[in-house]
Amino acid sequence: MSRVFSDMDKQIFNKLAPELSGNTTSSAGHNYPFILRPISHKIAQSAEDFRERMERLDSEELDYLVKLALENKEDIRSLEPEDIDTIMELVEHKISLERMKELKQHLGIV
Repeated sequence: MSRVFSDMDKQIFNKLAPELSGNTTSSAGHNYPFILRPISHKIAQSAEDFRERMERLDSEELDYLVKLALENKEDIRSLEPEDIDTIMELVEHKISLERMKELKQHLGIV
């Protein structure tokens, strides 16, 4: 499942993975269908690395990802468990507790 990244998607992806120089294509030659999944599974070297990358996002960029997740256009469920925890913590800290609860409820995370 491939999608064309919007300008905002590209901005966020480049902020999270600047070493890819804007390349949003997988090694198989397909556009990544999501922003966070390749960061979690292929690019970040550890949970700490993922956290450091996610902390680069401002509240607007993070809320944009939450909005995509709420529209089922961004995959959070399949991330590494520690990376899901990081996202929830950052959403609570940078946006609001209510937004984090809304995301958890949508994802079925208790």
